[in-house]
Amino acid sequence: MENRLAALKDDINERANERALVEAAQKDPRRFADLYQANFERVYAFIARRVRDRDVAQDLTADVFHSALAKLGQFEWRGVPFAAWLYRIASNAIADRWERNAREHGNPMPEDFTKPETDAIEQRAMLSRLVESLPTDQRRVVYERFVKQKSIREIARELRRSEGAVKQLQFRALQNLRLRMEESHG
Repeated sequence: MENRLAALKDDINERANERALVEAAQKDPRRFADLYQANFERVYAFIARRVRDRDVAQDLTADVFHSALAKLGQFEWRGVPFAAWLYRIASNAIADRWERNAREHGNPMPEDFTKPETDAIEQRAMLSRLVESLPTDQRRVVYERFVKQKSIREIARELRRSEGAVKQLQFRALQNLRLRMEESHG
């Protein structure tokens, strides 16, 4: 339990630090370097996995950060990691590049290519954050039930509670998540 509490505190601190970095960079673009350093590797890896060409990945990564810096004033903090916004920019840059290459060289886009679902990435990040904000017992039931896919009976045994109590915890957790999602979407 102490480990989870420490992890939750670390996550809260990390989000607060990230928000502070974003706000500082919005006020003074020279501070964008901190955001760049914090996110470069993950954005480069995201792009490199999709384009599988080192030079193209480097070019696109540079384009993403250039675009992010130019649009930083438009970024609104919604509790979703800043990286999700960068992934959206990267996804659009990849799609634009493939479309441009297809037009210029007559090459069709790969059959398995679909524009990455950046909204889905953002929703998963938000859902993860919301699950982490649940009370400990509710969070554990959600994790055990939906991530580990355990039965109500198995969870009840582990928590040393009745199956009815676990069902109630699950119900309350889902109700809390639904309310919090509605609040964050207006």
